[in-house]
Amino acid sequence: MLRRFLLFLPLTLGLTPACAQAPASGTAFSEISEALSEPGGYFDTDNLISNEASYLHVIGGLDSLEVRGGGYLGVGPDQNFSYIARIRPEIAIIIDIRRDNLLQQLLFKALFQLSRNRGEYLSLLLSRAPPEELAPEAPVEALTAHFDSSTYDPQLFAARGERLRRQLDTFGFDLSEEDFATIARFHEAFGRAGLDLRFQSFGRPPQYYYPTLRDLILERDRAGRQASYLASEEAFQIVRSLQLRDGIIPAVGDLAGSRAVPAIAAYLRERGIPLTAYYTSNVEFYLGNEGSLDEFIENLRLFPRAPNAVIIRSVFRTPLPASVPGYASTQLLQPIDSLLKAYDEGRVRSYYELIRTGAF
Repeated sequence: MLRRFLLFLPLTLGLTPACAQAPASGTAFSEISEALSEPGGYFDTDNLISNEASYLHVIGGLDSLEVRGGGYLGVGPDQNFSYIARIRPEIAIIIDIRRDNLLQQLLFKALFQLSRNRGEYLSLLLSRAPPEELAPEAPVEALTAHFDSSTYDPQLFAARGERLRRQLDTFGFDLSEEDFATIARFHEAFGRAGLDLRFQSFGRPPQYYYPTLRDLILERDRAGRQASYLASEEAFQIVRSLQLRDGIIPAVGDLAGSRAVPAIAAYLRERGIPLTAYYTSNVEFYLGNEGSLDEFIENLRLFPRAPNAVIIRSVFRTPLPASVPGYASTQLLQPIDSLLKAYDEGRVRSYYELIRTGAF
Protein backbone atom coordinates (compact mmCIF):
# COMPACT_ATOMS: atom_id res chain seq x y z
CA MET A 1 0.00 0.00 0.00
CA LEU A 2 2.90 2.33 -0.60
CA ARG A 3 1.52 5.74 -1.50
CA ARG A 4 3.30 9.00 -2.02
CA PHE A 5 2.71 11.40 0.84
CA LEU A 6 3.69 14.95 -0.12
CA LEU A 7 4.06 17.54 2.59
CA PHE A 8 2.24 20.85 2.33
CA LEU A 9 3.98 24.09 1.40
CA PRO A 10 3.70 26.35 4.47
CA LEU A 11 2.34 29.87 4.18
CA THR A 12 4.89 32.63 4.18
CA LEU A 13 3.46 33.77 7.50
CA GLY A 14 2.83 30.25 8.74
CA LEU A 15 2.37 29.90 12.49
CA THR A 16 4.97 28.16 14.61
CA PRO A 17 4.16 26.37 17.87
CA ALA A 18 5.33 29.45 19.77
CA CYS A 19 2.96 31.88 18.03
CA ALA A 20 -0.05 29.76 17.05
CA GLN A 21 -3.19 31.66 17.95
CA ALA A 22 -6.57 30.19 18.86
CA PRO A 23 -9.60 31.57 17.02
CA ALA A 24 -11.62 33.92 19.19
CA SER A 25 -14.68 32.67 21.04
CA GLY A 26 -17.78 33.21 18.93
CA THR A 27 -15.85 33.16 15.65
CA ALA A 28 -17.89 31.86 12.72
CA PHE A 29 -17.62 28.18 11.80
CA SER A 30 -15.90 28.85 8.46
CA GLU A 31 -13.45 31.31 10.04
CA ILE A 32 -12.43 28.76 12.66
CA SER A 33 -11.88 26.15 9.95
CA GLU A 34 -9.74 28.52 7.94
CA ALA A 35 -7.76 29.62 11.01
CA LEU A 36 -6.97 25.98 11.82
CA SER A 37 -5.90 25.13 8.26
CA GLU A 38 -2.83 25.39 6.10
CA PRO A 39 -2.24 24.85 2.36
CA GLY A 40 -3.19 21.35 1.23
CA GLY A 41 -1.04 18.63 -0.25
CA TYR A 42 -1.46 15.63 -2.53
CA PHE A 43 -2.50 12.12 -1.55
CA ASP A 44 -3.04 9.46 -4.20
CA THR A 45 -6.48 8.19 -3.11
CA ASP A 46 -10.06 9.37 -3.39
CA ASN A 47 -10.59 8.39 0.28
CA LEU A 48 -14.38 8.72 -0.02
CA ILE A 49 -14.70 5.92 2.51
CA SER A 50 -12.24 4.08 4.72
CA ASN A 51 -10.25 1.02 3.66
CA GLU A 52 -9.90 -0.04 7.32
CA ALA A 53 -12.24 -2.98 7.83
CA SER A 54 -10.92 -3.20 11.41
CA TYR A 55 -11.86 0.37 12.32
CA LEU A 56 -14.32 -0.62 15.07
CA HIS A 57 -12.01 -3.11 16.81
CA VAL A 58 -10.86 -0.42 19.27
CA ILE A 59 -14.36 0.37 20.58
CA GLY A 60 -13.97 -1.98 23.55
CA GLY A 61 -10.62 -0.41 24.40
CA LEU A 62 -12.10 3.09 24.29
CA ASP A 63 -14.80 1.91 26.67
CA SER A 64 -12.40 0.20 29.08
CA LEU A 65 -10.15 3.28 29.21
CA GLU A 66 -13.24 5.48 29.63
CA VAL A 67 -12.22 7.73 26.77
CA ARG A 68 -15.10 10.20 26.79
CA GLY A 69 -15.78 13.87 26.13
CA GLY A 70 -13.06 16.45 25.60
CA GLY A 71 -11.63 17.14 22.19
CA TYR A 72 -11.41 14.67 19.32
CA LEU A 73 -8.94 15.00 16.42
CA GLY A 74 -9.02 12.68 13.43
CA VAL A 75 -8.13 12.26 9.77
CA GLY A 76 -10.11 10.98 6.80
CA PRO A 77 -13.81 10.70 5.96
CA ASP A 78 -16.77 9.34 7.93
CA GLN A 79 -15.12 6.61 10.03
CA ASN A 80 -14.49 9.52 12.38
CA PHE A 81 -18.23 9.72 13.06
CA SER A 82 -18.28 6.24 14.59
CA TYR A 83 -15.50 7.18 17.02
CA ILE A 84 -17.27 10.47 17.76
CA ALA A 85 -20.54 8.65 18.47
CA ARG A 86 -18.73 6.49 21.04
CA ILE A 87 -16.55 9.15 22.65
CA ARG A 88 -19.14 11.96 22.60
CA PRO A 89 -16.58 14.76 22.51
CA GLU A 90 -17.38 18.37 23.22
CA ILE A 91 -15.73 19.28 19.94
CA ALA A 92 -14.26 17.31 17.03
CA ILE A 93 -11.77 18.53 14.45
CA ILE A 94 -11.22 16.48 11.31
CA ILE A 95 -7.92 17.31 9.65
CA ASP A 96 -6.49 15.96 6.43
CA ILE A 97 -3.67 16.97 4.12
CA ARG A 98 -6.12 16.88 1.18
CA ARG A 99 -8.40 19.91 0.84
CA ASP A 100 -10.81 17.52 -0.87
CA ASN A 101 -11.44 15.98 2.54
CA LEU A 102 -12.62 19.35 3.85
CA LEU A 103 -15.03 19.58 0.92
CA GLN A 104 -16.30 16.07 1.62
CA GLN A 105 -16.80 16.94 5.29
CA LEU A 106 -18.89 19.94 4.21
CA LEU A 107 -20.99 17.54 2.12
CA PHE A 108 -21.51 15.31 5.16
CA LYS A 109 -22.38 18.34 7.31
CA ALA A 110 -25.01 19.47 4.81
CA LEU A 111 -26.48 15.95 4.70
CA PHE A 112 -26.74 15.82 8.49
CA GLN A 113 -28.45 19.18 8.59
CA LEU A 114 -30.98 18.18 5.96
CA SER A 115 -31.75 14.78 7.53
CA ARG A 116 -33.87 14.00 10.56
CA ASN A 117 -32.75 10.37 10.84
CA ARG A 118 -30.51 7.67 9.38
CA GLY A 119 -32.96 6.73 6.65
CA GLU A 120 -33.16 10.29 5.35
CA TYR A 121 -29.39 10.67 5.60
CA LEU A 122 -28.66 7.57 3.53
CA SER A 123 -31.38 8.53 1.09
CA LEU A 124 -29.73 11.91 0.52
CA LEU A 125 -26.22 10.45 0.42
CA LEU A 126 -27.06 7.64 -2.02
CA SER A 127 -29.68 9.51 -4.13
CA ARG A 128 -32.24 6.78 -3.58
CA ALA A 129 -35.82 6.82 -2.36
CA PRO A 130 -36.13 7.03 1.44
CA PRO A 131 -37.27 3.98 3.44
CA GLU A 132 -40.66 5.46 4.34
CA GLU A 133 -41.96 2.07 5.47
CA LEU A 134 -39.24 1.76 8.13
CA ALA A 135 -39.30 3.37 11.55
CA PRO A 136 -36.28 5.56 12.39
CA GLU A 137 -35.20 2.96 14.99
CA ALA A 138 -35.28 0.08 12.49
CA PRO A 139 -32.34 -2.35 12.60
CA VAL A 140 -29.43 -1.28 10.45
CA GLU A 141 -29.77 -4.47 8.39
CA ALA A 142 -33.25 -3.31 7.37
CA LEU A 143 -31.82 0.01 6.23
CA THR A 144 -29.06 -1.56 4.16
CA ALA A 145 -31.55 -4.05 2.67
CA HIS A 146 -33.77 -1.16 1.59
CA PHE A 147 -30.96 0.70 -0.14
CA ASP A 148 -29.64 -2.49 -1.71
CA SER A 149 -33.06 -3.04 -3.28
CA SER A 150 -33.41 0.53 -4.58
CA THR A 151 -31.62 2.12 -7.51
CA TYR A 152 -29.74 5.34 -8.09
CA ASP A 153 -32.03 8.06 -9.39
CA PRO A 154 -30.20 10.76 -11.43
CA GLN A 155 -33.21 13.08 -11.23
CA LEU A 156 -33.28 12.71 -7.45
CA PHE A 157 -29.54 13.41 -7.40
CA ALA A 158 -30.03 16.60 -9.42
CA ALA A 159 -32.92 17.83 -7.29
CA ARG A 160 -31.16 17.12 -4.03
CA GLY A 161 -27.98 18.63 -5.40
CA GLU A 162 -29.74 21.98 -5.50
CA ARG A 163 -30.82 21.62 -1.87
CA LEU A 164 -27.30 20.67 -0.87
CA ARG A 165 -25.80 23.66 -2.64
CA ARG A 166 -28.15 26.01 -0.84
CA GLN A 167 -27.21 24.39 2.45
CA LEU A 168 -23.50 24.60 1.66
CA ASP A 169 -23.91 28.32 1.00
CA THR A 170 -24.99 28.81 4.62
CA PHE A 171 -21.66 27.57 6.03
CA GLY A 172 -19.78 30.76 5.18
CA PHE A 173 -16.97 29.25 3.10
CA ASP A 174 -15.81 31.03 -0.04
CA LEU A 175 -16.35 28.02 -2.29
CA SER A 176 -15.50 28.26 -5.97
CA GLU A 177 -17.43 26.65 -8.78
CA GLU A 178 -14.64 24.08 -8.92
CA ASP A 179 -15.24 23.32 -5.24
CA PHE A 180 -18.96 22.84 -5.83
CA ALA A 181 -18.16 20.59 -8.80
CA THR A 182 -15.84 18.50 -6.61
CA ILE A 183 -18.51 18.14 -3.93
CA ALA A 184 -21.07 17.14 -6.59
CA ARG A 185 -18.61 14.57 -7.97
CA PHE A 186 -18.19 13.02 -4.53
CA HIS A 187 -21.94 12.97 -4.00
CA GLU A 188 -22.53 11.36 -7.39
CA ALA A 189 -19.92 8.68 -6.64
CA PHE A 190 -21.90 7.64 -3.56
CA GLY A 191 -25.08 7.58 -5.59
CA ARG A 192 -23.82 5.57 -8.53
CA ALA A 193 -21.98 2.96 -6.45
CA GLY A 194 -24.43 2.86 -3.55
CA LEU A 195 -23.48 0.52 -0.74
CA ASP A 196 -20.95 -1.18 -3.04
CA LEU A 197 -18.70 1.89 -2.94
CA ARG A 198 -15.07 1.09 -2.10
CA PHE A 199 -11.93 3.05 -1.33
CA GLN A 200 -9.84 3.72 -4.45
CA SER A 201 -6.23 4.59 -5.11
CA PHE A 202 -5.22 6.51 -8.21
CA GLY A 203 -3.36 4.40 -10.76
CA ARG A 204 -3.81 1.12 -8.88
CA PRO A 205 -6.73 -1.34 -8.82
CA PRO A 206 -8.82 -1.72 -5.65
CA GLN A 207 -7.44 -4.33 -3.27
CA TYR A 208 -9.51 -7.38 -2.45
CA TYR A 209 -9.51 -6.52 1.25
CA TYR A 210 -11.03 -3.04 0.85
CA PRO A 211 -14.43 -3.07 2.55
CA THR A 212 -17.55 -1.74 0.87
CA LEU A 213 -19.64 1.02 2.39
CA ARG A 214 -22.10 -1.73 3.34
CA ASP A 215 -19.33 -3.63 5.16
CA LEU A 216 -18.33 -0.53 7.11
CA ILE A 217 -21.91 0.22 8.16
CA LEU A 218 -22.51 -3.37 9.32
CA GLU A 219 -19.06 -3.93 10.87
CA ARG A 220 -18.82 -5.00 14.51
CA ASP A 221 -16.36 -4.50 17.32
CA ARG A 222 -14.37 -7.32 18.90
CA ALA A 223 -17.28 -8.16 21.20
CA GLY A 224 -19.63 -8.59 18.24
CA ARG A 225 -21.49 -5.31 18.79
CA GLN A 226 -22.52 -3.15 15.87
CA ALA A 227 -20.84 0.20 16.51
CA SER A 228 -21.01 2.26 13.32
CA TYR A 229 -22.59 5.69 13.68
CA LEU A 230 -25.29 4.35 11.35
CA ALA A 231 -25.86 1.15 13.36
CA SER A 232 -28.36 2.84 15.67
CA GLU A 233 -30.49 5.95 15.63
CA GLU A 234 -28.97 6.97 18.97
CA ALA A 235 -25.43 6.95 17.58
CA PHE A 236 -26.52 8.86 14.48
CA GLN A 237 -28.24 11.53 16.56
CA ILE A 238 -25.13 12.04 18.72
CA VAL A 239 -23.15 12.93 15.60
CA ARG A 240 -26.01 14.93 14.08
CA SER A 241 -26.37 16.99 17.25
CA LEU A 242 -22.68 17.90 17.16
CA GLN A 243 -22.94 18.79 13.47
CA LEU A 244 -25.94 21.04 14.12
CA ARG A 245 -23.92 22.87 16.80
CA ASP A 246 -21.01 23.38 14.38
CA GLY A 247 -19.01 21.13 16.69
CA ILE A 248 -17.37 19.07 13.93
CA ILE A 249 -14.84 21.36 12.26
CA PRO A 250 -12.97 20.36 9.09
CA ALA A 251 -9.40 21.58 8.62
CA VAL A 252 -6.61 21.11 6.10
CA GLY A 253 -3.19 20.21 7.38
CA ASP A 254 -0.19 17.93 7.77
CA LEU A 255 0.06 16.13 11.13
CA ALA A 256 3.78 16.98 11.21
CA GLY A 257 3.33 20.52 9.90
CA SER A 258 4.17 23.79 11.60
CA ARG A 259 0.85 25.59 11.30
CA ALA A 260 -2.42 23.64 11.42
CA VAL A 261 -1.79 21.19 14.27
CA PRO A 262 -0.17 23.82 16.54
CA ALA A 263 -3.16 26.09 15.84
CA ILE A 264 -5.58 23.28 16.74
CA ALA A 265 -3.68 22.61 19.96
CA ALA A 266 -3.83 26.32 20.82
CA TYR A 267 -7.56 26.39 20.05
CA LEU A 268 -8.28 23.50 22.42
CA ARG A 269 -6.07 25.01 25.11
CA GLU A 270 -7.76 28.40 24.81
CA ARG A 271 -11.15 26.75 25.23
CA GLY A 272 -10.00 24.59 28.13
CA ILE A 273 -10.77 21.36 26.27
CA PRO A 274 -8.32 18.46 26.73
CA LEU A 275 -7.58 16.15 23.83
CA THR A 276 -9.04 12.71 24.54
CA ALA A 277 -8.62 10.86 21.23
CA TYR A 278 -6.42 11.39 18.18
CA TYR A 279 -7.23 9.15 15.21
CA THR A 280 -4.25 9.08 12.87
CA SER A 281 -5.29 6.16 10.60
CA ASN A 282 -1.96 5.04 9.07
CA VAL A 283 -0.59 8.54 8.46
CA GLU A 284 2.33 7.82 10.80
CA PHE A 285 3.53 5.25 8.26
CA TYR A 286 3.95 8.02 5.66
CA LEU A 287 5.46 10.41 8.19
CA GLY A 288 8.01 7.73 9.01
CA ASN A 289 8.89 7.37 5.33
CA GLU A 290 9.23 11.15 5.03
CA GLY A 291 11.39 11.43 8.16
CA SER A 292 8.77 13.55 9.93
CA LEU A 293 7.98 11.48 13.03
CA ASP A 294 9.96 13.88 15.23
CA GLU A 295 7.81 16.80 14.10
CA PHE A 296 4.66 14.74 14.65
CA ILE A 297 5.75 13.97 18.22
CA GLU A 298 6.62 17.59 18.96
CA ASN A 299 3.19 18.67 17.70
CA LEU A 300 1.61 16.06 19.96
CA ARG A 301 3.29 17.63 23.00
CA LEU A 302 1.46 20.91 22.34
CA PHE A 303 -1.98 19.56 23.18
CA PRO A 304 -3.70 19.83 26.51
CA ARG A 305 -4.44 16.17 27.18
CA ALA A 306 -6.73 14.12 29.33
CA PRO A 307 -4.77 11.62 31.50
CA ASN A 308 -6.25 8.75 29.46
CA ALA A 309 -5.88 10.40 26.04
CA VAL A 310 -5.16 7.91 23.25
CA ILE A 311 -3.93 7.61 19.69
CA ILE A 312 -6.13 5.45 17.45
CA ARG A 313 -4.15 4.12 14.50
CA SER A 314 -4.47 1.57 11.74
CA VAL A 315 -1.67 -0.73 10.58
CA PHE A 316 -1.91 -2.62 7.29
CA ARG A 317 -0.75 -6.12 6.44
CA THR A 318 1.51 -6.41 9.49
CA PRO A 319 0.89 -9.25 11.98
CA LEU A 320 0.53 -7.82 15.48
CA PRO A 321 -0.83 -9.21 18.77
CA ALA A 322 -4.02 -7.18 18.22
CA SER A 323 -4.56 -8.46 14.66
CA VAL A 324 -7.81 -10.29 13.96
CA PRO A 325 -7.77 -13.22 11.50
CA GLY A 326 -9.37 -12.33 8.19
CA TYR A 327 -8.58 -8.60 8.42
CA ALA A 328 -5.82 -6.92 6.42
CA SER A 329 -5.74 -3.99 8.83
CA THR A 330 -5.20 -3.88 12.59
CA GLN A 331 -6.58 -1.13 14.78
CA LEU A 332 -4.40 -0.07 17.71
CA LEU A 333 -4.84 2.12 20.77
CA GLN A 334 -1.88 3.77 22.44
CA PRO A 335 -2.01 6.10 25.44
CA ILE A 336 -0.46 9.40 24.33
CA ASP A 337 1.54 9.79 27.53
CA SER A 338 2.95 6.29 27.01
CA LEU A 339 4.01 7.18 23.47
CA LEU A 340 5.73 10.40 24.56
CA LYS A 341 7.53 8.58 27.39
CA ALA A 342 8.77 5.88 25.00
CA TYR A 343 9.96 8.55 22.59
CA ASP A 344 11.79 10.47 25.31
CA GLU A 345 13.49 7.24 26.41
CA GLY A 346 14.70 6.63 22.85
CA ARG A 347 12.52 3.56 22.31
CA VAL A 348 10.59 5.08 19.39
CA ARG A 349 12.53 6.43 16.44
CA SER A 350 10.86 4.64 13.56
CA TYR A 351 7.40 3.58 12.45
CA TYR A 352 8.37 -0.04 13.13
CA GLU A 353 9.11 0.84 16.76
CA LEU A 354 6.09 3.10 17.00
CA ILE A 355 3.55 0.35 16.28
CA ARG A 356 5.26 -2.14 18.61
CA THR A 357 5.80 0.01 21.68
CA GLY A 358 2.96 0.39 24.15
CA ALA A 359 0.11 -0.06 21.65
CA PHE A 360 -2.66 -2.63 22.03
